[in-house]
Amino acid sequence: MAKIEINNVYKIFGNTPSEVLPMVKEGATKEEVLEKTGHTVGLDNVSISIQEGETFVCMGLSGSGKSTLIRHLNRLIDPTDGDIIVDGTNVMELDEQQLIDFRKNELSMVFQRFGLFPHKTVIENVGYGLEIQGMAIEDRKQKAMAQIESVGLQGFEDQYPNQLSGGMQQRVGLARALATNPQILLMDEAFSALDPLIRSDMQNQLLELQSQLKKTIVFITHDLDESLRLGDHIGILNGGRLVQAGTPEQIIMNPADDYVEAFVKDVNRAKVLRAKTVMVKANEFNTNNIKLSEVYKVDESSYIEQFLPKVLAERCTVMVVDKKGDTKGYITEKELAISLSKDGYNQK
Repeated sequence: MAKIEINNVYKIFGNTPSEVLPMVKEGATKEEVLEKTGHTVGLDNVSISIQEGETFVCMGLSGSGKSTLIRHLNRLIDPTDGDIIVDGTNVMELDEQQLIDFRKNELSMVFQRFGLFPHKTVIENVGYGLEIQGMAIEDRKQKAMAQIESVGLQGFEDQYPNQLSGGMQQRVGLARALATNPQILLMDEAFSALDPLIRSDMQNQLLELQSQLKKTIVFITHDLDESLRLGDHIGILNGGRLVQAGTPEQIIMNPADDYVEAFVKDVNRAKVLRAKTVMVKANEFNTNNIKLSEVYKVDESSYIEQFLPKVLAERCTVMVVDKKGDTKGYITEKELAISLSKDGYNQK
């Protein structure tokens, strides 16, 4: 079972959204709905499955619905239709007290503009969620200090937010979100207000923390490079509709439509694609129709002179060609060495 299931969620902003809903379900676009009814479609039949421990990045241009979507997960916004399931529980069915407990204990949120209390020190800001949970002050300070250290702000715990840089303030926001040990971390354009270098540093910080903590993270951004760097899976919204969801490699290699293709056209694929994306197992590799110019010919004498260490020889595979240059298959370098040894060559 997925950690988070977003099932057929619609959100329509306006005076009578329930009356407009059938029109949206029949396929009317965001622009058509606005023109004919004055209502704004925030989300249009969005379904997403997010696994435990993964970072799911939701991206799109301004007005695409990404921030609207993340606010449905903690019910800061209620959908016009659809369900939000977290750990098998339909969040839409929680009463007021259950919802409060859910927000206090199950998830935390990091905002774009930090959202820190200006009259509280760093350690007081970080410990605020623990205070709301009713934790004793000494325990609260101890846990808050541990999170301050985890984001590299030790020594600044008694400073106030206006004494910190933007990047440091966002570290406080991240530490505060982590202090309550939530299962789910919601990050709404958390790094968008930062300068490029500080932003890159915060991305590194998040990747490092995630490698240790394995939280389920829903991260909102309009920056494709950021989404490709952080996301295990990416969902792309356009006009309130989810147009594609997949791994970074899938998004880059197989864009679903012109909108996604326009997003990815200038991406340096070398930063995203891994060798395994394009690799074929040696015993499944078809050598038919391979041009001679593309084949690496094995010269026996030079090969023996430059024989690789045993460990590498067992792993490396080379193409085999006949005297005409036609490909005949593959052979591991270990097998080649054994074959040459049997034919009277001496291994060096």
